[in-house]
Amino acid sequence: MTTATTIATRLGLEPGMVVLEIGYDEDVDADLRDAVAESTGNDLVDEDSGEVADAALVWFREDDGDLVDVLTDAGNPLVEGGVIWLLTPKTGRPGYVEPSDISESGTAAGLRQWSSTSVAPDWAGTRFVSPRV
Repeated sequence: MTTATTIATRLGLEPGMVVLEIGYDEDVDADLRDAVAESTGNDLVDEDSGEVADAALVWFREDDGDLVDVLTDAGNPLVEGGVIWLLTPKTGRPGYVEPSDISESGTAAGLRQWSSTSVAPDWAGTRFVSPRV
């Protein structure tokens, strides 16, 4: 298994999936982006693409605005059962977001926090899903 396949498997991303990317900036992890594209066989799509996505990667830093709004917006173009991976800087990195803020924002956006993992040297990932109705 390649590193890309390992990362994508941890994130639950599979070949053929469409992955929406929100919050791209110069500080994102290029290796993670490349791994997602390699594993899915698709380039990441942006918010303006109008495509329905299977998953969303949301890069978010402390000063990026209202996290509830960002999570809500990320969920809108997802297929039923789609997941949101909130990617935030790790402890001690510029833009770090407190875990309590992440949890509270997810709940306020109507999402359920599922798991957390390290996704890159400077980034942690928190998986959110829509609660079953």
